[in-house]
Amino acid sequence: MDPPVVPTDRLDGWRRVAETTDRPFAAGPISVTASTVRYERTDDPPPRPFCFASRLRIRPETTPNAALTRLVERRAREGFRDRLAERDVEAVERRGEREIAVDDPAASRATLWTFRGDCRVGTDEGVVDADGEESGARDTVPVEALFAVWATDEYLLAGGAYPLGSDAYPDGRSPEDARRELLGIVRGVRSPAGGGDGGDGEDDE
Repeated sequence: MDPPVVPTDRLDGWRRVAETTDRPFAAGPISVTASTVRYERTDDPPPRPFCFASRLRIRPETTPNAALTRLVERRAREGFRDRLAERDVEAVERRGEREIAVDDPAASRATLWTFRGDCRVGTDEGVVDADGEESGARDTVPVEALFAVWATDEYLLAGGAYPLGSDAYPDGRSPEDARRELLGIVRGVRSPAGGGDGGDGEDDE
């Protein structure tokens, strides 16, 4: 199963780092397979912003419906928290939930959650600073994470995270830039079979 399509015109400065297929959860007779692609920013110091997009295949084949959507959203949020933990993001708290439009006109509106947490940086020996040097004790950097779920004739997930401190970015970039960029990528994700015109979405906030 191919992963979702991520708009290449919104990936300037990003590098594709992984493509995986796994079975994130099963619930009774329902099993879910996810095909996921993940990207990281290449020109920001650690912890670098990252984003991902997943396409779900549900067996037995089931048309998206309200009950199934609630199940997918709950399990997908749990999986996103696990994804953040794998990237050393701790003390994750949910800060908001809202609906946003995605670029695909055939898709539902997406439910978007905002999380905040602290990312551990460095190694046990010390902290990696913006120049890549280790110094001092292990430290944390506050991060914000966005995660969205929506449906076409299948379920799509997309999200990512970025540091909140302005000193985590090179000159000319800021956390606000990172947020707008991530939202644009999320909105542009679509199923491989089509949907969406790849146009730029604007933030609803």
